Parts: sequence; structure tokens; C-alpha cells
Amino acid sequence: MPQTLEAPPMPPPIAYFPEIRTLGDAPRFHGRTRGQAPAFLFEGEAITYAQFDRRTAQVANGLLAGGVRHGSRIAYLGKNSTAYFELLFGAARIGAVLTPVNWRLAEPEVIYITRDAEAEMLFVDGHCAGLAERVAAEAPTLRKVIAMEGGLPGRESYEGWRDLQSVEDQSVKVAPSDVAVQLYTSGTTGRPKGVQLSHEAFFAFNAYAHANPGAFGADLTWNQWTSEDVSLVAMPVFHISGTGWGVVGVYAGAFTVVLREFENAAVIGAIRDFRVSKTVLVPTTIQMMLEFPGVSRSDFASMTDFLYGASPIPLDLLQKAVDAFGCGFIQLYGMTETCGAVTYLPAADHVAGNPRMRSAGKTIPGAEIRILDPEGDDERPTGEVGEICIRAPTTMRGYWKQDEETARVVRADGWVRSGDAGYLDEDGYLFIRDRVKDMIVSGGENVYPAEVENAIYGHPAVAEVAVIGVPDPKWGEAVKAVVAIRAGQPADAEDIIAWARARIAGYKVPKTVDFVDALPRNASGKVLKRDLREPYWSGHDRRVN
Repeated sequence: MPQTLEAPPMPPPIAYFPEIRTLGDAPRFHGRTRGQAPAFLFEGEAITYAQFDRRTAQVANGLLAGGVRHGSRIAYLGKNSTAYFELLFGAARIGAVLTPVNWRLAEPEVIYITRDAEAEMLFVDGHCAGLAERVAAEAPTLRKVIAMEGGLPGRESYEGWRDLQSVEDQSVKVAPSDVAVQLYTSGTTGRPKGVQLSHEAFFAFNAYAHANPGAFGADLTWNQWTSEDVSLVAMPVFHISGTGWGVVGVYAGAFTVVLREFENAAVIGAIRDFRVSKTVLVPTTIQMMLEFPGVSRSDFASMTDFLYGASPIPLDLLQKAVDAFGCGFIQLYGMTETCGAVTYLPAADHVAGNPRMRSAGKTIPGAEIRILDPEGDDERPTGEVGEICIRAPTTMRGYWKQDEETARVVRADGWVRSGDAGYLDEDGYLFIRDRVKDMIVSGGENVYPAEVENAIYGHPAVAEVAVIGVPDPKWGEAVKAVVAIRAGQPADAEDIIAWARARIAGYKVPKTVDFVDALPRNASGKVLKRDLREPYWSGHDRRVN
């Protein structure tokens, strides 16, 4: 029978605030109704919702004074901070769009994204200060660069700029369907794509729960919040897991602890010291926490819900984590293009010996999943592998300035092609088996081979190159380059790796290089990457790790 999955009805609904229809409404509402409640804590500074409301209003006024208007793009280049969320929600109040740029990218990649987004203002933290002037020189639409933490001589500081502004709430009309955030995801053609996410995408499942009160039940309590909950943002804000999770906390009116970046001692200490109850991490970070010297179950005593996703997790690692942390584990599966998770594996299914622990769970009410054949026309029967396609109210508004690519990924009927291969079992649980596209997930980071191949091809000794993902016990997958060398040239793996490192982000750089006489190709000349990958994956029951 065809594999179309629609979530079954269950009671009761999650939190819903009809007053919050756009991101900018959230600080207004909570500032008015619970102004003295703590909103954020970052590196020793705590602010209330009243302060957050005031600061986001000042950011909005500062942007307007700088010429930023509804639909304008601004960019943030830096690590996590409360100031980032002030910027995000402040821009949202006037309908401006924030583009957080991956601070781990190489300089040419940062410049490309800033130019492509047509950013009019750039906000840079101290970690990225050295890049700021070079980016500004290459981005013709930039009118102003603001330093979030100093370190930029001659540039205005964020705090000084913000605090000079009025706290008046501007009456800019912003629709829930307007774009709020533009996150860049690596592209199969070698160029990043700007994923446009609307205001309503961040709240769509909450709205669905309100409209369908029987749809959310006991196994979705991880998405329910109380005044006692404390959230932790440790994933980078240039990911949906960072920005999206931060938005979830603000929508709920929760107290959110923000860490500059994931670091073992800091995460474990924050959970213990601030009694964090909910967070989202990726499998690689979970493994790091388990291996941290002296970590104990008591460090996680406050945790009720430990959400994880972005890449598959080895079963033995998952079981160790469940045993060690002693809280509810919930796996999430989704895409940047769907504003995050569309399926979840409930805590109740995280039981030793349960075959469902290898699955990505079932759909969040309001989302649908189908398994289609390679042409995307016919549905696969239950248990048969095909491409995972998703339809959800959280779907992106398209790729920025890439209509053709948008049409390829988002069908006219609203179904999004994930590029992942999997199947549905008879109970509607989704199992991911492989990737239709060649994307590599290393430590929770998406790496597209085309980007890495483009970086390596320019090396004078390289005749041809194919990049694949191979199993890695720490990162899940590691990037490997398979290279054919030009006649008469020496085969030097370290030189090729160094060449790539100068052109792309470090996490995209191949960890190893293998040399071949020629790449295997089919009759039409296409490189047979499956043949290249197969020897490395021998003995694994699925082609993701």
C-alpha cells in the first residue's frame, strides 16, 4: 500500500499565544504580561522580558534610522549571544530579515553569502573582527558595520548604537507570512542557498495544535512548557537548531541560557548550575559529553527532555546516553527548508531492544511524509525505500533568488524533496537508510561534496576528484577525497588538504585523501560515487552513520 503518513489525533494541545503572530510580537507580549520574568542569561548577564522588549524596540529603531526597511536583509557574523537574539527579534519588529552567517566558513564563503543576501548592515562579534573589513570591502550593498564586542577600530559598538535609540514601538505592518530569517545551507551545485523562513513557520505547529486540540498528546510533552522550564541554546545560531530553538524558548516565555558555543564543561556546568530542563544537541556533542572526565548522572538531574537530531546516532551511543543522563530522549528529523523538525521519536520508544530506536520516529501533528520513487511520481509501498518527501506548514518560502532550485525541491503541491532515502513501517515510523543526494553529515554539519570538489579541483596536480563520506567513530561521517593525479605530478595528500583548507571551512576539508588512476564512471560519464563509498561502508547496515 502507498506510504502516506498523516499523524493520528491525540490530546491535549501545546502552549499557544494568539497574540504572537510574528517574531516581533513575542517580546512585546511577554514584556507586557511577564516583564519581570527572566528571559536570557549569557556570560553572567541576565535580562528580563521587559528589558528584552525594550532592547528589541531599540534595535528596530536603530535599523530604521540606518535605512533598513521591511524586507531588507541584515547579516550577523559571530557566535551565540543574547545580542544576537535582540537583533533577530528587533529586526522582526520592522519586517527586516536577519541572515546569520556561519563563522566557521572561509573568507570567500562569508563574502559570497554577504553579497548574495544583499545585506545592508553587518553585525560582527569579536571572534570574527578580523574578517569584517575585508567582507565590507567586497559587499557593495553594505552601508554600516557594527561591532558586537569591540575590536573594530573606527566602527560603532553595538551597545552604544542600541542604547542611543528610542524605545518607541514602531507601527510597521508585518505579516506572519513575511520572511523573518534567511539561513544559508550548502548547495549541491557548490554555492550556498538562502533558505527563507517566515515568521509563521516558527509557530506553525503551535497554531495547528490550537486549531486541532486533539492532535497533541502525552508523547509530545517535550514541546510543552511551564514557568519552571529553563532552556539551553548551545548549538550555533547559523543553524536552525540554534536560532529555531532560541525562538521556541522566547515564544514559550521560558528562561533561556545562551552559550557562546558548544564546549563540554560549559554545557554540563550550565545544565547543572542553572537547572536546565530542555535542550537540543547533535549526536557528536552527546558523545563528547559522555566522555567528559567526571561527568555523572547528577549533573543532569534537572533535565526532563534531551532533544537531538541533525544526523543519525549510533545505537550503542544512544543507549549509553539514555542510561547515563536519566531523562527523556527525543530524536528529531527535519531540514532547514522545513524550519527544523517534522518527525520525532518519543522518549517512550528509547528502550533497549526496541527496533524503533533506529528510526527517526513519527510525524509531528500537522506534518505529512510520503516515500516516493526516484522520479517523484509514485509512492513506495510500506517498508520499501524511496525518497522522503515532506509537506508541512513550516516549509520555507523558497530559496533566495533561486526560483529554479526552489521549484526542483518544493513541488507545486507543496511536497518538499528531502534528498534523503528511507521507508515507513506499518506503524508510520520513518527509517532513514541513505541519502539520495551525496550530502555528508559530519559532526552535525552538512557538507556537500560539490563544494569540496570545487575547492580541490584548482590544485595544479589534481586531474579529477570525487568527495564522499566514510564512517567515523567520532564525527559520524568523515570527508574523504578520492583523487586522480595529473601525469607526472607527485601524489601528496597533505598538500591537497592544505589547499582545500585555504578555500573552505575547516569542517568541510577532507580528513583523508585516497589516490586512484581514474574515477569510476558510468556510460554517460557520471562518477559512480556509490561504488567509491561501498568498500568503506562494508559491514554497516545503513549508509549513514
